[in-house]
Amino acid sequence: MKDLQVLYEDNHLLVLNKPAGWLVQGDKTGDETLTDWGRAYIKEKYDKPGDVFLHPTHRLDRPVSGITVFARTSKALERMNKLFRDDKIKKTYLAVTSGKPTNPMGKLIHWLDKDGSKNLVKAYSKPKGNAKQAELDYELLANDKGHSLIKVMPKTGRSHQIRVQLASMTCSIKGDLKYGYPEPNPDKSIHLHAFQISFVHPVRKEEVTFTCLPPWQEFKSIINELDR
Repeated sequence: MKDLQVLYEDNHLLVLNKPAGWLVQGDKTGDETLTDWGRAYIKEKYDKPGDVFLHPTHRLDRPVSGITVFARTSKALERMNKLFRDDKIKKTYLAVTSGKPTNPMGKLIHWLDKDGSKNLVKAYSKPKGNAKQAELDYELLANDKGHSLIKVMPKTGRSHQIRVQLASMTCSIKGDLKYGYPEPNPDKSIHLHAFQISFVHPVRKEEVTFTCLPPWQEFKSIINELDR
């Protein structure tokens, strides 16, 4: 199997850097998933007999890269799920977008409605039907040659949330044809990366923070400074 970057592992968690283009969990394509890779990695490394317990605690869209946290035990999974429900997980994403936000930092609140048949989300500025509220904070880190580097701190975890909310302020993510960017990236990725995650370890009860750099070259020197 393809070598992937393991950011952290212990008896309870496995943290991986998901490449853009990989599924976290299986879909109708039947393509290999990050979960498959993680199970095979644990089985081989620790010579585990039978099935390996490994479940993602959250998901990233297929064209998105970055940190993905898996639970290795049912206890860890239950406790991580509770941390997500109780809003005790702090996540930071980086995005390269077209245009520039009017305000260098701010909060976006929308109500999102997903069309499952088209896998497309619409954002509304006020409650509408069954649309679910979505909230994020953002900060403009840099702007150059018509593109912006934006740090995003989502407060909710809705499907396609960052993609559609940034597009709502005319900052479509580079490569994201679905939400208004004019051309695709050659590898069908988009410039959205799960950069950092912090939470209290579900078993050790210590604060842990994991960080990984995005694969792009744009704004590289600025991003490297964030990691120091």
